[in-house]
Amino acid sequence: MTSAGPTGFPEIRPVSDEGHDDRVLPYAVEPLDVRGRVVRLGASIDHILSQHAYPKPVARLVGEAAALTVLLGSALKMQGRFQLQTKSDGVIDMLVVDFDAPDRIRAFARYDAARLDAAPQHADLLGQGHLAFTIDQGDASSRYQGIVALEGQGLEAAAHEYFLRSEQIPTLVRLAVAENVTGEGTAWRAGGLIVQFLPSSSERQRQADLHPGDAPDDFVSDAAAPDEAWVEACALIETIEDHELVDPTLSSERLLYRLFHERGVTVFEPQAVHDACRCSREGIEAMLRRFSPQERKDMIGDDGKIGVTCEFCSVKREFEPEEFEAEA
Repeated sequence: MTSAGPTGFPEIRPVSDEGHDDRVLPYAVEPLDVRGRVVRLGASIDHILSQHAYPKPVARLVGEAAALTVLLGSALKMQGRFQLQTKSDGVIDMLVVDFDAPDRIRAFARYDAARLDAAPQHADLLGQGHLAFTIDQGDASSRYQGIVALEGQGLEAAAHEYFLRSEQIPTLVRLAVAENVTGEGTAWRAGGLIVQFLPSSSERQRQADLHPGDAPDDFVSDAAAPDEAWVEACALIETIEDHELVDPTLSSERLLYRLFHERGVTVFEPQAVHDACRCSREGIEAMLRRFSPQERKDMIGDDGKIGVTCEFCSVKREFEPEEFEAEA
């Protein structure tokens, strides 16, 4: 195992078996021209899910979405926000995960409890709709959004479709979620790995042309032969079992060594991640002041107060209507 030393050059050292939750570990396998990241979420995803007490099928999907968002958002080289959002006709009609670079994550899902109870086991909960990835650097000119259709393929496959159509970078993603891995009570874990083919020659990245959709029946696509290095990298990644991505006794370094020890793998400085909501009493108060007096009056509950609950962290904040009388 090599790591980037203080001079920026690789230094050889033993593989660390010390597992760290809520970390993103970047890596590179230079002989195969691939780079990627491994993420392990422990306390952060467990806290997010426990705040909402989601049913297990919903919790698993939120965990997958969180792992995917951290994998993609942690690639940002500047302060900014990366957001994953789904909108669909499924049992889960909306799922949102925010990653505030470099290290903050929050998430929530909106679902139909009655439809969930009636759904068969392992049913597709997202249904038909779309998945959007948004990068926001803080001003309108730097906002980017990529959208891919949801057609029952799951988040892993949807991410692959996004990279194929939008980024055009050969990419493979693996995601896993588990509950109560250690047998010490209910605790959720999530893990993920992404690998991307980034050779110095862009021609080596070339993939088969996408079907134009309106081509004649005898249309033959220009199928580029897959690069042998990328084929080998994919074959290795596809050997990963779900439990390896969430096993607290298996470090990210050891997992990477298992996969790439014959080729040699370099790891870089890990990035810690934690769950944190950006809501605040001041922000909600400012939002309420933008409503009309009548709209605020309609918000008053039976206890005579205006209550607002954050969808992400489930924290409820209460306001006295008199606080806004000056706005009347």
